[in-house]
Amino acid sequence: MPKTTIATATPLRTELDRLAGFPPTTWPVLSLYLDMRPDQSGRRNHDIFLRKVFPERSRTMHGDTRKSFDRDVQRIHAYLESEVAPSVRGLALFACSGADGFFQAFQLAAAFDDYSLFTGSLPYLYPLARATDQYPAYAALLVDTNSARLFVFRLGRRDAHEQVTNVKTRRGSFGGWSQARYQRHCDNFYLLHMKEVVATLDRVVRAEALAHIVTAVEGTARPFLMDQLPKHLAEKVIRVLHLPVSTPEHDVLAETLDAMREHDAKTDAERVQAMIDASAAEGRAVLGAAATLYALAAGQVEELIIAARPGVLSLPQSLAQDSNRFAVDSTTPQADAKRLELAGELVARAQRNAARIRFIEDSALLGTVGGVGAILRFRA
Repeated sequence: MPKTTIATATPLRTELDRLAGFPPTTWPVLSLYLDMRPDQSGRRNHDIFLRKVFPERSRTMHGDTRKSFDRDVQRIHAYLESEVAPSVRGLALFACSGADGFFQAFQLAAAFDDYSLFTGSLPYLYPLARATDQYPAYAALLVDTNSARLFVFRLGRRDAHEQVTNVKTRRGSFGGWSQARYQRHCDNFYLLHMKEVVATLDRVVRAEALAHIVTAVEGTARPFLMDQLPKHLAEKVIRVLHLPVSTPEHDVLAETLDAMREHDAKTDAERVQAMIDASAAEGRAVLGAAATLYALAAGQVEELIIAARPGVLSLPQSLAQDSNRFAVDSTTPQADAKRLELAGELVARAQRNAARIRFIEDSALLGTVGGVGAILRFRA
């Protein structure tokens, strides 16, 4: 029976690891990426792409290979008609009926840039892996002196939400001793509230294994929060915003995701430079596709650092002369098929080696090294 997996049910990194372990097959494996965002009239337009690409690809196949492909097309159409949630903005589908009815679907709140179909002997993972980097998991904490809202966002959607509410107090305008006593009374409530907020934050960050926190703190509450944050949490705070606790959830997501992307842009530049420096001075990094593929094959790679657009990748001579592994159709001319194949191969090998993958949005940062490199676990 076909198997369907929804990305929200299982951590996407786990599913990517499973897909990376898919054994090569002589049957066509379909990897389909769809932008499911509605147009101005509220209509999704993926069917225009599919009506063109499926018949064209089918006509290039023959015999049992074509039958397997056509069965997958029917399964995909049935899935699209009845099983896609209205809130889905990006859809990734993998199918190969010839391989025991293999079928997996990932419904995401994060959109893909365009419509793409890859057919080959393996699932094509580059766009799905990139989505995990574009929409990372992080905590967003909004807090004032008596309430707090804590969100966990992952892949452009809310995964968890907790609230903390305590006694509401405000500083008065008494005089002398009474004012000082009331001030201490309020400060004690603020302190107790903040201890509870930090305990909740600590529990969620540990449980979700989160590396980043974005906070929004009302002015009076800020010193109380900062005093209570232990070092291991304070080090994860990348930005302090100015948002009321009552901010609507969609605005919280938009503002905090912008903060995450600004942080990533800064750290991308730092990480690329660290890789280049390590390659020159220590032999703890490699640059370029050929050296990176070799290091991946040897199990040396700790972190793959690759351009977010395959078109900037420089092809190793051996791959430039080989025939393509994947047949590609896309509504956006990203790169030729060989560069897309190279990007997919690099990502799949990194997944199989449990290496971290970092996509660099500013391709110019990797322009001098051919669009890709790697930090190594041990010296080359």
